[in-house]
Formats: sequence, structure tokens, C-alpha cells
Amino acid sequence: MDIQILSDLHLGSPSGYDIFTIPPKAPHLALLGDIGNVRDKGFFPFIEAQLRRFRTVFFLLGNHEPYHSTWAESRKQVTNFAQQISQRKSEGLGTFVFLDRTRYDVSADITVLGCALYSHVPTQHEAAVSMGLNDFFRIDDWSVPEHNDAHAGDLAWLNEQVTSITSSEPGRKIVIFTHHSPLAGDARAADPMHIGSPISTGFATDLTGEECWKSPNVCLWAFGHTHFNCDFTVELEGSRRRIVTNQRGYYFKQAENFNIETVTSV
Repeated sequence: MDIQILSDLHLGSPSGYDIFTIPPKAPHLALLGDIGNVRDKGFFPFIEAQLRRFRTVFFLLGNHEPYHSTWAESRKQVTNFAQQISQRKSEGLGTFVFLDRTRYDVSADITVLGCALYSHVPTQHEAAVSMGLNDFFRIDDWSVPEHNDAHAGDLAWLNEQVTSITSSEPGRKIVIFTHHSPLAGDARAADPMHIGSPISTGFATDLTGEECWKSPNVCLWAFGHTHFNCDFTVELEGSRRRIVTNQRGYYFKQAENFNIETVTSV
């Protein structure tokens, strides 16, 4: 499977939905959150434009998509869009896959698992994160405890899915897509300037002790949110998994090493 992985395009500010073009270099495209805001007029037309260029478009919510709304309402809007697209297959559109605790079998031996993941914010960092991140001001009905609960739910789902596949389908490769990072305190996966910051727990959680990380079936984990790009391989008990981010960042403060044409192979 060849796939283009992009995240954190932030096309809502300034509005760039109608001018930002993704040249197709692979059959599949993964948009791993913070593409824009689902309330923006140009958001869904932008996604539809990608469905005219790619065979499959994977999409998951980042923390910016629900701004000035709720997570529930944002999920509803994306779900409605997915249903509308599925009814228009005769128009030659690609397949839209909303990754919201979703398993999608790309082939007989490759599965994509995707969710937002969120992060776990320890009690001692709750005040710093709640005051330091716009999420808790701009997403309605959202708090650090709810954020932690959502993380726990996504993590439990990921662990269950990975455990089940590893046991029942040992030959199947697993690709995991999330918005938040599964690596905390690793200088290969985050800007060293921010490691140890009180608000860093709003971006990443150390999942290296979890089944979703340890399973030999997991061959690729891609994420966003950190505005720090990386591509490296981790070896663990005879297995290897590739860690990839390809984030543009804010228009006026773009991340280094973002490449819109990069193709990742599984």
C-alpha cells in the first residue's frame, strides 16, 4: 500500500480550502486531523475534491475541527458527509473512510486502525493544560477530565483491536493513524524544546507499554498535532514499526520538512 500522509494543514486560517492542492502521488490519502474546521464553508468541498483525485481518503478529527462546536456535532457532520459520499459512488468519487475508532481492511493482509487518540493529562498538569491550550476555550462542553476519558476510550479500543488481530490474524499488518502522538519524551518524535513542558501532555502520551505499541503486527504509526515532522523506525522484539508525521503547521509558522508529495509504503 502506497499512501500520502498529511496533517495539520490548518486551511481555515487564513482560508485556503479552494487554493491548497494535493498532487496525487499515491492511490491513498490520509488526512490526520487539523485540516480545518468542519463549520467552514470550504471544509467538505475540500475533502470532496480529494475524493476526485484519490482512490481512498482516510480522515480523522483533530482538535481544531470541532472549534466553536462540540465533538459530538463535528462527528455528526463528518458522518453525514460520509453517508452522502457513499450514495454518490456513480460519480467516480473515491472511498471516504472516517476513522473514529474504525477498522478498515485495505487488503487481505493490511488493516488500518484509526481514532483521534487524544492524550492523558496527569492531575499535576491539568491546570497548565486547561489554561494553555485553546481546545478548552474553543470547543464547547470540553474539559480536561472529558479529554482524559476520551483518551482512555480510544486507547482501550486500540488495544482491543490490536490484540484481537494479533491473535486471530498473525499475518496481518496493522497501520495505526491517530491525531495525537503515542510517544512522549522522545526527541525523535517531538521538538526537543517542548519535551518536559507542563502542556506537552496535551499533545502526547507514552504508549510504549501498551499492546497497541508492542504488537509485532503494527508496522506503521502516523500521527499529527505536534507540528514536528519525523520519519524513523523503531525495533522491538524482532519487529519493526515506522513512525511518520508530515505536518504543515500554521500558515505563518510552518513546520520544517513538510513535503506534500511524500509517499509512505507499507
